[in-house]
Amino acid sequence: MASNLPPNVHISQHPCLQAKISQLRSKSTSSRETNALVHEISLIIACEALAKSLTAVAGPKDQSPIGAEYETTDVTPSTMCIVPILRSGLAMVDAVQTMLPRLVPVHHLGMYREPSTLDPVEYYNNLPHHVPADGAGAGAGAAGSSLAILVDPIIATGGTCAAAVQTLREWGARRVLVLSVLGAADGIRQAAQEWPEGTELWVAAVDSELTKEGMVKPGLGDVGDRLFLTIGK
Repeated sequence: MASNLPPNVHISQHPCLQAKISQLRSKSTSSRETNALVHEISLIIACEALAKSLTAVAGPKDQSPIGAEYETTDVTPSTMCIVPILRSGLAMVDAVQTMLPRLVPVHHLGMYREPSTLDPVEYYNNLPHHVPADGAGAGAGAAGSSLAILVDPIIATGGTCAAAVQTLREWGARRVLVLSVLGAADGIRQAAQEWPEGTELWVAAVDSELTKEGMVKPGLGDVGDRLFLTIGK
């Protein structure tokens, strides 16, 4: 299936990741275990993605505990941010921050799918100097990062991810790195085609089907509800 996906999509082959995805699928997995598994999966996928997306560069001189001088190492790009899609994207933030050599800003996007059309609806956006959705003032005062790391555990229809990528592009991000736990093949294709020259998608696993309600099958269920104990609300 991965061979049929666009070239800017990367599906992990890590055996431990595949095993953890299998554990996360189970309906018997508790909220605490769900949170831990999403974090652990995010660590692995972030490690793989950032290894290909960042470059090591020389930093200032420092001294080791025995007084020996050495050259420190930093990474580029120098301006990065993490952008979780609320709610479930929050569970991936700490893992990405852990992998980076320094803390980076976290900006939030709130989006949901309209139940009848499955179209994405933005209800919250705290990107600095955000340009209104109608495009008024686009390009003026934009303060996008060189690299925006977009995190969301599930890519289902792909509409929400594509809308978020477009928002980040309009904001001024030079590149968007999408990290996800699980995606439906068609949804991944849609998201990857939104801005192919500026976006890379790194996904832990792919399922082939969507239900008529737009849920990935067999999938992981509603990850936000599982994480925040709101199933059946």
